[in-house]
Amino acid sequence: MTDGPKNPFEDLMKMGQDWASAMGPMMESWSPTAIEKMWPTMPKDVMEAFWGRTYNPEGLDAKTKLLQTLQGLTILGAQAEAQIRLTVRHAREAGATEQEITETISLAGMFGGVPAMTKAMNLAREVLLEGKEGQA
Repeated sequence: MTDGPKNPFEDLMKMGQDWASAMGPMMESWSPTAIEKMWPTMPKDVMEAFWGRTYNPEGLDAKTKLLQTLQGLTILGAQAEAQIRLTVRHAREAGATEQEITETISLAGMFGGVPAMTKAMNLAREVLLEGKEGQA
């Protein structure tokens, strides 16, 4: 006899975990945070080559595209924490100032709500403080 209906999301998660385990034992404990630690911040020139004006000279630069990405991630509820931190790191490397990053997130609050804005701002603050640790 069962204890009631099963949650289909739990079944889906179990199936994904079983698949990851079959691919390799290291995949069993996969997390977005682990990927974040493995993914280095790309140099500004590399970002500009891939995401900037290299193939579209009249288009947006990498910094602007990264700020747009940050805004979109915030509007979606700031649920993708690792992606927000990575985007802030890359935006900083691409030349974005703290003011530009906070303005981008603040504007996203108009569309995504204050809770999403607050969460994204806290995640961005973590990244922005990383470089200041140890400085007087």
